[in-house]
Amino acid sequence: MSRIARAFAEARSARRAAFVAYLCAGDPDLETSLAACQTLIENGVDVLELGVPFSDPLADGLTNQLAAQRALASGMNKDKVFELVRRIREFSEVPIVFYTYYNLVFANGVDAYVREARAAGVDGMLTLDLPPEEAGEVKAACARHGVETVFIVAPTTPDERIARITAAATGFIYYVSREGVTGVRDAVATSVPDVVARIKALTKLPVVVGFGISTREHVQQVAKIADGVVVGSLLVNAIRDNLGSTESTCGRLRDLMTDLVAGLGQG
Repeated sequence: MSRIARAFAEARSARRAAFVAYLCAGDPDLETSLAACQTLIENGVDVLELGVPFSDPLADGLTNQLAAQRALASGMNKDKVFELVRRIREFSEVPIVFYTYYNLVFANGVDAYVREARAAGVDGMLTLDLPPEEAGEVKAACARHGVETVFIVAPTTPDERIARITAAATGFIYYVSREGVTGVRDAVATSVPDVVARIKALTKLPVVVGFGISTREHVQQVAKIADGVVVGSLLVNAIRDNLGSTESTCGRLRDLMTDLVAGLGQG
């Protein structure tokens, strides 16, 4: 069983949703990013989603755009992102999924990039701007090297295309609960239960819900209907608000995780 499959199986056995956390790799620098990742892992994260910093992150809102800028300004590059993964692997077996863009994969050679990612300890790849119809080379490389694929379903995706998307994925399905880009929102979209049910009717893979989830109440709502809950911008903001103090950053992340994980439900 893969690390991703095991994480969702363990969450199901505990009768709760899995907690998926997003951070931008290297934000605001490699050492602080490593400490932040370790804090999340030690406080209830089931799957760690690492954003690979990119100069043109078209699916990301301002919070994650600025995180990518901070990471790039600190010198993060492909080799340092892989170094971060290897260092996480020194103390944790938590599944790691890259949240990336196709240019970053293509520019380095698709097979070579996926092979190196797997060797570092990456379990899955979500290539945001790569639709499954055009993902043949990435899917083949992932299959060769044991990296699972994750694809996105949007609120506007029709059922016939949901079927194609779910057929292309091997790790889990990421349902983007709102149109537009990432960012903190005031409420969970009312359409989420219906769309999650439609996705689940077409796949046995876990379905996670993200974009805009930022409170314990949001987590509670989504955990009742989905296999996993994704929180990103709220955690990234904790880094932004505590720049220059790793201790303060990790303290804030610890407090947020205690509150958010309490919303998952158990028993």
